Amino acid sequence: MKRQGTLVRWDKDRGFGFIRSPEVSADVFVHLRDFAERGSTPQIGMQLTFEEIHVGGKGPRAVAVQAAGAMQQRPQEPQRRQHREQREQRQPHRAVGAHRAMPARPASRRREAAPSSSSSLPMLLLLAGYALLLGYGVWTGRIPAIALGVLLLLSLATFFVYGFDKNAAETGRWRTAENTLHLLSLAGGWPGAWVAQRLFRHKVRKTSFMAGYWATVLAHMAAVGAWVGKLLPAGLLAL
Repeated sequence: MKRQGTLVRWDKDRGFGFIRSPEVSADVFVHLRDFAERGSTPQIGMQLTFEEIHVGGKGPRAVAVQAAGAMQQRPQEPQRRQHREQREQRQPHRAVGAHRAMPARPASRRREAAPSSSSSLPMLLLLAGYALLLGYGVWTGRIPAIALGVLLLLSLATFFVYGFDKNAAETGRWRTAENTLHLLSLAGGWPGAWVAQRLFRHKVRKTSFMAGYWATVLAHMAAVGAWVGKLLPAGLLAL
């Protein structure tokens, strides 16, 4: 059943919020993917139309969400399309020129969407330096060989935690605390975190989080370097 309401809460980072409707006793949960128009930016105070559903015994949820008034605008689309076709028939040369120019646009968009290899170069150099540092630590006996396996497992665990958090953000489930993600990176899982950030496109646009992430990377590298360089006492591990 179609209902109407007002968006009273919206969490931009998590991509969900709540709609208040006089026809429903409780606020209705809504996720970004439930909006019919992709690419729209929900704003608090928007008047919306939606269909109410109930899943798994939880509270009401909105699907097929649209901005109020969108349905009235749709019947005009066929008329606009007809007028556009008539204009193209009257001006065939201009229409042909427009069709010839169209292939250039996707190419520019692909160039913008393609990941830049230069942005990965600093991290690749850092990973190479990290591998050399760990290898030197094992060779000198400052780092036990089993620690390499532990660090690898920690990176894999961090990778999967990022994946679960990305899925939770898309489905509106319970999220992993950012402090937990930072602690995993600080403990040595930062390579897996970096791979997950690029693969899942998760957290990379949040400046404050990425600043904290790079701080954990540098802190971990500094601690390992100080340990391998014997700047830290050997008895520190016993503490």
